[in-house]
Amino acid sequence: MGFLNKIVKNDAMKTDPPEIYNWRIYVLSCSACFAGALFGMDTGIIGGVLKMETFRKKFGLDVLDDVGLANLEANIVSTLQAGCFFGALAAYWFADKFGRRTSLFGAALIAIVGTVMQAASMGHLPVMYIGRLITGFAVGGASMLNPLYTSENAPRAIRGALTGMYQFFIVTGICIAFWINYGNLLHATGDAQFSISLGLQALPAVCLAVGMLVSNESPRWLARTDQWEKASATLSRIRHLPESHEYVQAELAEIREHLEMEQRLVAGAGFWDLQKEMWTVRGNRNRALLSIGLMVCQQMTGTNAINYYAPTIFINLGLTGTEASLFATGIYGIVKMATCAFFLVFIADSLGRRKSLLWTSIAQGLAMYYIGFYVRFDPPVKGAVVPPAGYVAIVMIFLFASFFQFGWGPVCWIYVSEIPSARLRAMNVGIAAATQWLFNFVVARATPNMMATVGKGGYGTYFIYGTFCFSMFFFAFFFVPETKGMSLEEMDTVFGVIENKFMDEEGTTGAEPTTIDADDKVGSAVHAERRGSQYDVSSIKLVNSA
Repeated sequence: MGFLNKIVKNDAMKTDPPEIYNWRIYVLSCSACFAGALFGMDTGIIGGVLKMETFRKKFGLDVLDDVGLANLEANIVSTLQAGCFFGALAAYWFADKFGRRTSLFGAALIAIVGTVMQAASMGHLPVMYIGRLITGFAVGGASMLNPLYTSENAPRAIRGALTGMYQFFIVTGICIAFWINYGNLLHATGDAQFSISLGLQALPAVCLAVGMLVSNESPRWLARTDQWEKASATLSRIRHLPESHEYVQAELAEIREHLEMEQRLVAGAGFWDLQKEMWTVRGNRNRALLSIGLMVCQQMTGTNAINYYAPTIFINLGLTGTEASLFATGIYGIVKMATCAFFLVFIADSLGRRKSLLWTSIAQGLAMYYIGFYVRFDPPVKGAVVPPAGYVAIVMIFLFASFFQFGWGPVCWIYVSEIPSARLRAMNVGIAAATQWLFNFVVARATPNMMATVGKGGYGTYFIYGTFCFSMFFFAFFFVPETKGMSLEEMDTVFGVIENKFMDEEGTTGAEPTTIDADDKVGSAVHAERRGSQYDVSSIKLVNSA
């Protein structure tokens, strides 16, 4: 607790009881975050496998011209993203119907089936495609479920760090995958080179399945499905406090009042009721559009262009040989993992979300522009020694990875999982995750062709992604407010406007529609007054003003 007080600088850390920062919440978060490692392992494995000569011969890539090769590589990579898109959209229904924990367990089992098919495809492209599509359904669903599940369990003071662990597990999976490929290239022979790599993609899925077997369900989902006794017991367990403790009672009361307010907002909980609530209520619509915008921006940084095609990019920057490019890719993975860990521990809940997005937008753009200028004006010559400017360009790839992990990588997942209202959280995160996978697909499908056609050496590719990075500064500056240290139930105050009609106790219409705005003290809102470390449950009330 003393360590947390030193590194996490927000008001919630000063007032909330220290017992809530216990080992259970960290184990729960890590167990769920193997969903991120599942995504990362696939991302890292496939890029290296595509460069293995044994794979290229087995699947006929070695007889294609440059454009044909780029198209086939893009098809193999992007099939997973297609599955992820539909998996993320469908997962919200399973999350609301069967719970977050059960849905994550199901996603893990589906991922195992898909990865086994990939490893067993042995030159049969249709089997490879189907296996990657099935894996995509699981990875996409898990990408929506994990941030949702973690954010609903995490204490508010460290929610950013715990939710952002999803990104850390992604980059850890990528890093491990890079070194698996490198090890197989050095020590395995024949078809085992790529089969071992593809088969090991199932490892995080197994860990996720085991983790969910020993984890609890989200207390907020239990409350939403009117299982209040279980919600109370679960919240008590993960907060490491008695059910009668004022903090637990205050959090439960806040959840209850928030759910009751949302249910008054739009009657019913069917698909079209929730769609109406999301798109006709201004505060909800703003949050949905902001979530979509953040995920578009995250992918248009170009980070997954490097993740998927890192070996190719390092070769284009002057490194020679598959072994050298895979080694550089492994170092790239270590850089991503180390910088993401540093951000989550020391920055996510202290510097906050908004500032992290702002400065990294500019830094990423500068890194991309340098690489573009290098490839344009001093391109590497095949067989020649890499010039000093070329080594600087390689360093810029590593710096770009670092900047991304300090902002647009983890922050987007943190943000989209914490800002929606309770009734719409699963749907909102599902739409955001599907958007991420749609543009992930666009990047994965377009990048090989861009590298082959947009200027000599593909220099225009770096300028395109760099320009997107610069433009994201303005998006974050004008549209992204700070949310660090706030409870999930306080987001309505930050993102108002909620228009609502309240019914009086006799069932007749009372006040006219009222409005909650971010700066308004009038209207309808849930308040949980916290004084020092004491939580006054009686102060949690619904205030209605005509």
